[in-house]
Amino acid sequence: MTTTAARGPRTLAVDCGGTGLKASVLDADGVPVHERVRLRTPYPCPPDVLVAAVAMLAESTGEEYDRVSVGFPGMMRLGVVYATPHYVTEAGPFTPISDELVEAWSGFDVQAALETALGKPTRVLNDAEIAGLAVIESKGFEVVLTLGTGLGCALFDDGRLLPKVELSQAPFRKGETYDQQLGHHTRKKLGNKRWSRRVAKALDGLRPVLYWDRLYLGGGGAKHLQADLGPDVTIVGNEYGLLGGIRLWNDNVSRGRRIDQI
Repeated sequence: MTTTAARGPRTLAVDCGGTGLKASVLDADGVPVHERVRLRTPYPCPPDVLVAAVAMLAESTGEEYDRVSVGFPGMMRLGVVYATPHYVTEAGPFTPISDELVEAWSGFDVQAALETALGKPTRVLNDAEIAGLAVIESKGFEVVLTLGTGLGCALFDDGRLLPKVELSQAPFRKGETYDQQLGHHTRKKLGNKRWSRRVAKALDGLRPVLYWDRLYLGGGGAKHLQADLGPDVTIVGNEYGLLGGIRLWNDNVSRGRRIDQI
C-alpha cells in the first residue's frame, strides 16, 4: 500500500468566502481526493466562530491531511488580519458593521489560531492571491480579479506576488464600492446580462490604471459573465481558489521568486 509520505504531502485547502466556506483535501499534484465540502458562512462571525467553522469543515472531509492552506477575504499580512469586509458585519455581507467585530478582527492572527485548532502547519493568504497562484503564467504583469460576494484582487509581476491592493473598497460608481457594485447580491438583483455590462465597464476603467499584460477573472461569478471582455482577459474556474493552496507551500513562491525559476 502506498503511504502518504511516498505520494507527497496532502493539503487541506480552504476557501473562506463571505457567503460560504469551501474545503477539499488535495494530493501532492493538486488533485482533490474527495468531493468538495461546503457550509454557509456563520453570522455574526467573530474570529472564534470562523475558526470553529473551518475546523468543522475540515472534519467533514473525512480525510487525513498534512498541512493547511487557507484563502481569507480582506487585507492581511503574514497571517494577521488588518481588515476584512464581511466578517465584521452583524448579519452577513452588506448589513450594518459591528464596531465590536471590527475590533475583534483587527490584528487577529488567524493563521496561528487555525494552526492551533487544526493541529497542522497552516498558511493563510488573501483568497484572490491564492487563486492567482494557481492560474498565472509568470509572464509580465498579471492581475487576478475574483467575482464573489465582493471583488477580490491580486497582482503579480513575472510571478512575484506584489503587495496587496484592496481594490474592492475603492469607489466605483454612484457612491458605492467595487464590492457593492459587482458582488453576488448585485448580480442577482440586476440579472446576468446587465451585471456583465457593469463588469465590462469596470474593466474598461481599470485598464488605463493597471495596464496588465493578462487579466484573469475568477470566483463564483465568472461563470455568469455574458459580455466580450477583450483579448487580454481570461476567465478561469472557481476551483482555483482551492488549487492555489498547493503552490502556497512552495517556499520560493512564498518568498516572491518567479514560479518558472523554481
